[in-house]
Amino acid sequence: MADLCWRLNVSTLFLFVFSHILTSYSCSSMILCKCDPCHETAINNTCVAKHQCFTGIRVTYELGFKEEIWTWGCLSKETESILQCKGHLVPSIIAQTVECCDDEDYCNVHLHPEYIERSTTPMPEEKGSSPDVDLTNLALIVSVSVSVMVLIIVITVLCLKYRKKNKKESFLREEPDQSDSFISDSLRGLIEQSSGCGSGMPFLVQRTIARNISLERSIGKGRYGEVWKGKWREEDVAVKIFITTEESSWFRETELYQTVLLRHDGILGFIASDIKGTGSWTQLFLVTDYHEQGSLYDYLKREILDVEDILKLAHTAACGLCHLHTEIFGTKGKPAMAHRDIKSKNILVKKDGSCCIADLGLAVRYISESNEVDIAHNTRQGTKRYMAPEVLDETLNKSHFEAYRQADIYSFGLVLWEITRRCISNGVVEEHQLPYQDMVPSDPSFEEMRKIVCVEKLRPDFPIRWLSNEYLKTMSKLMGECWSHNPQARLTALRVKKTLGRMIQVLNKQTKLEEPDKISEQLLTEVIKPGES
Repeated sequence: MADLCWRLNVSTLFLFVFSHILTSYSCSSMILCKCDPCHETAINNTCVAKHQCFTGIRVTYELGFKEEIWTWGCLSKETESILQCKGHLVPSIIAQTVECCDDEDYCNVHLHPEYIERSTTPMPEEKGSSPDVDLTNLALIVSVSVSVMVLIIVITVLCLKYRKKNKKESFLREEPDQSDSFISDSLRGLIEQSSGCGSGMPFLVQRTIARNISLERSIGKGRYGEVWKGKWREEDVAVKIFITTEESSWFRETELYQTVLLRHDGILGFIASDIKGTGSWTQLFLVTDYHEQGSLYDYLKREILDVEDILKLAHTAACGLCHLHTEIFGTKGKPAMAHRDIKSKNILVKKDGSCCIADLGLAVRYISESNEVDIAHNTRQGTKRYMAPEVLDETLNKSHFEAYRQADIYSFGLVLWEITRRCISNGVVEEHQLPYQDMVPSDPSFEEMRKIVCVEKLRPDFPIRWLSNEYLKTMSKLMGECWSHNPQARLTALRVKKTLGRMIQVLNKQTKLEEPDKISEQLLTEVIKPGES
């Protein structure tokens, strides 16, 4: 008899819960809400809510002035569990106090939530309140508190073990090559401020940096948006501001810059990314190191170089490209990456005359575990003037990662040509010129470039004066092996890096020994050794 009663009670409870869920589901209906700011697909400031509309108000104080920021929009069932219509913040809503409704279309137009100043001072106990404590609530609070404490203890133990393991591994590893590492003094200070286990830029800095940057002047524009010089903590930074339609490019570049072990002298130093919204518009920030010399394109237009200068520019750029192309194995490894838009405007020149590669928005990654190529899901393409023949005639194997690295090398060969043209020899130097500038218009079409590069198989001309200088002559041979029409015949980034490094060694030896004729012979016989990888 007791067993029968128990089964009846369970059945009754199940029917009650099921009917309650069914009723809640059937009662929910879509309503129209006013939205501001709105999603790109919204029409006439209207969004469709599956659950409720909301109106929010946020109050800010800057320079002593109070400013109210209002937002309207649609609230989904999932968001409500976070927001609870009680003023809690969620990432997609800029509001401090929120009020919700679901009685009619556009009901949030008439909502006027009252902003409540939050205080850390505990409120006094109301008079007349009952001193009795609900034992159920007390038990719940105690159990939750104990659970949180246990969770904190477990996380702390795991962090300590993790840090101890890393410290032990650091003693076993070889001392890293200082030429291949890069952490600026200001960035090192920021990293040391982070707490807990792990490494990298503190998340708090990344979430708040946009509000602490003062933009000074625009230093460049592109199809993605604009680059500004800014000040952050009294230091110069470069701020790349993406337009809202390029959100995928901003997200992709942010994701790639945060790749483990990507930081390198030859790669532009990443500081943080952030989203800055004012209620009516949104800015997507990408904050990096600032280099006052500007891009390699601008630098070559105004500077005349000697052999030492061009070798330093070319070698440091090759080091950055080689690091990008290389996969680093380990528990904290780095995937191999290809840039896909190598050009002089995407290479920056530092104060000491070295280069670093920027703009990773089009880069692809190679996931060796699954043999997959992770490519950006956006409509952007590389620069047509620098596109490899297999890209122009659409024969590039998009599922084969090596094809992307070979296309990068072709583009890098054109950059080497740009650099070498600005090297003075026998008192002569050419004006800076873009590749194929004398063959195609300033903004060539895809078909015009395909005809020149793929059909006629033309390449930029070498000035005759290069033949009388062993270094320039060797550079021309290096370019030719980089922009070969056959992708398989092109050099690897590591081979280019080693060749340029050896040329620098020969130049330094020549300077010390002052025997140019003897050293020149070494250039021809030792610098480029066929078959070396």
